[in-house]
Amino acid sequence: MKKSKAIEAKKKGQLRILGTGSYVPPKIVTNDDLVSMGLDTTDEWIVKRTGVRERRMAAPDVTTSDLGFEASIRALEMAGMTPGDIDLIIVATITPDTCCPSAANWLQAKLDAPQAVTFDITAACSGFIFGINVADQFLSNNTYKNVLVVASEVMTRTLNWQDRSTCILWGDGAGAAVLALDDKGPEVLSSHIHTDGANGQDLLLPGGGSKTTPISHESVDEGRHFLNLIEANMSFRVAVRHFMDSIKEAAEFNNVRIDDIAWIIPHQANIRMFQYISKSLKIPFEKFYMTVHKYGNISSASCAIALDEAVRDGSIQPDDLVCLPVFGGGLTWGSALLRW
Repeated sequence: MKKSKAIEAKKKGQLRILGTGSYVPPKIVTNDDLVSMGLDTTDEWIVKRTGVRERRMAAPDVTTSDLGFEASIRALEMAGMTPGDIDLIIVATITPDTCCPSAANWLQAKLDAPQAVTFDITAACSGFIFGINVADQFLSNNTYKNVLVVASEVMTRTLNWQDRSTCILWGDGAGAAVLALDDKGPEVLSSHIHTDGANGQDLLLPGGGSKTTPISHESVDEGRHFLNLIEANMSFRVAVRHFMDSIKEAAEFNNVRIDDIAWIIPHQANIRMFQYISKSLKIPFEKFYMTVHKYGNISSASCAIALDEAVRDGSIQPDDLVCLPVFGGGLTWGSALLRW
C-alpha cells in the first residue's frame, strides 16, 4: 500500500464536522424513463448490474453552484452559522458552472460571503474526501477558522444518452460540511488521499480542456465532450481493490478494528462493488449506507450526500465510528474516519 498523506487533528482543537447538508433536484428519472427515451435496456438489467433504480436530474437552468448553495445553507443551519462566518469555501466538482470563474466563486457570490477565499478542486468521485483533507491543512496551520467543503455535480450534462454503459449510472446533487478545530462535535480522526495519474485514462471527460480546444463540430461529433468509461471490467476490479485498501488504511492508521466501525459510507459507485467488498472484508452489508438505488452515482457529491442523510435519519449515533472510502477517475482514492 502506498504511503498515505494523512492529516491528524491538532491538539489545539480537534478537527470537527460542525454541520452537514445535502440537496438533490426534485426531478426523478427512473430506469423505465430511460427505456421510454429509446435506450436499449431494461429496469431489470440496470438494477442487476448497478443497483440504480432512479436518479435525479437538474433543471436546464440549474448549475453546480445552485445545487451547492442549497446544500451549503443546510450545513450552515446545522452548524448554527451564517455565510459570514466562513473563511474558506472549497468546492469539489468535475462539472463546474464555468471553467472560469470557478464554481466556488459562483457559490461565494450566491451565499454573499465576500470575506471567504474560494477555489475548486478536481478529484472526480473522491472530491469530498480530498476537500476534507485540504481543509484540515488550512485549519491546522491557523490560516482559516471555519471552512465550508462542498461537493456538487451536474453529471447528467456530461452523458451520451444513447450509451447504456454510462448514462444509466449518473445523477445530479450536492453535499456539504462545515469544518473547524473545536472541542465538541463529530471528530475527523484522519483523512487519507492518493492519486495514480498514469492509470487515469479509463474514466475520462476529454472535451473542454486544452487537449480538445477550441470546441469544434468534429470534437462534438466524435463524442469528446461526453463522459467515457473505457474498460468497465478493469475499472471495477481496480475500484474494489482501492476501496478495500482505503477502509483498511483508515482502520490501521487509527489503531481500530474494521469490526469496530459502525458505518461504511462510501462513494456510491455500484452496489455490486460493495456486496463483493462486504464478503471480502467480512463486513455485514447492513453496515454499508447506500443511496445509489435512488440517486445513482453523483461523483464527488455521492459520499457527502449519503453522510448527511445518515446523520439526519438517525442512522449514525453518538460515538459511532464512520468510515468514508472513495474512489474516482484520475485515478483518485482515499478515506476518512470519523468519530461521531
